[in-house]
Amino acid sequence: MKISTWNVNGYRSILTKGFVQWFEENDADVVCLQEIKSRPEQVEEKYRNFPGCQSYWNPAAKAGYSGVAVFTRRTPLLSGFGIEDEEFDSEGRVIWLDFAGFRLFNVYFPSGQRGHDRVEFKLRFYSRLLGICDRLMADGMEIILCGDFNTAHTEIDLANPKSNKNTSGFLPEEREMISEYIRHGFIDIYRRLYPQKIEYTWWTYLTGARQRNIGWRLDYFLVSSGLADKVEGVEIHGSVSGSDHCPVSLTLV
Repeated sequence: MKISTWNVNGYRSILTKGFVQWFEENDADVVCLQEIKSRPEQVEEKYRNFPGCQSYWNPAAKAGYSGVAVFTRRTPLLSGFGIEDEEFDSEGRVIWLDFAGFRLFNVYFPSGQRGHDRVEFKLRFYSRLLGICDRLMADGMEIILCGDFNTAHTEIDLANPKSNKNTSGFLPEEREMISEYIRHGFIDIYRRLYPQKIEYTWWTYLTGARQRNIGWRLDYFLVSSGLADKVEGVEIHGSVSGSDHCPVSLTLV
């Protein structure tokens, strides 16, 4: 089973930048999108879904902001939206799907913003989702979290850690939240498989950062420990353009 995640920075925009070709060639069983910035009724009908797929949309209440969507070629056993808290759920940040053996969360974690205006909101979101995961895992459920975490966990996960130590996305309290997930039984499976590999998933549009590969790894798959041995590989598709993020794919045996 192949699962892909991609912050597309506007679904309608990326449709003009090769998304459909990528979707067909990538051939993932499940494609999780973040920051779609649109409602399904704003999208041409042929792009609301694709042949052989089911689609799930969770747009933000605010127009042109946030939102997540999933296209899946495998029918889930159960599905749902949000994390049962209107403070967060009005922003359309979570879709979850149950498949045989695990629950998949497609998550667009909040940004702390340049002025750190929303760091506390971001940390509360992390904590709220972790509490839900704790309860599910206590009941024996395995979990895959994927999406844009808006945080680089360790120094290897961004090109310039020293100059960004006071930048939201690499603040100690943000990084600590990813560490907390790991202490609660999750594994950053890309880093487990490739402990010294340097790849990024986001590059600012400014200063030609992508061409110079001055980036951050913000897009993750965290898997509960019982699934780790079933992960065949994780691939960062750094050559795929169209957004300031690139897709990441996980393959389960």
